[in-house]
Amino acid sequence: MSPRKSASECASMDDVRAEIDRIDRALVDLVAERFTYVDRAWQLKAAPEEAVVPWRIQQVVDRVRARAAEKGLPPELAEALWRQMIGWFIQYEEEHLRRGGGKDGT
Repeated sequence: MSPRKSASECASMDDVRAEIDRIDRALVDLVAERFTYVDRAWQLKAAPEEAVVPWRIQQVVDRVRARAAEKGLPPELAEALWRQMIGWFIQYEEEHLRRGGGKDGT
């Protein structure tokens, strides 16, 4: 495996693509890890309406926007990505809770 290169060290499109592929692998790994906690969360809830917790959604979005700004990433991009991901996870939780799982009775 080649050593990691910063964006400014990339001398070709092949270099850029290799680094983007490396980052994509890491992002998928992190989202997969996050998914394990979402999967556990629905098991600890009792009803589909518990899947939507507005104050928690806003808390997560606020933190993501702040972190994005610190890292030089447009906060609007981070928020859009997270809202999409959160929406998918909420739907996932609701579907499992409607099937009668939850409260650790998976």
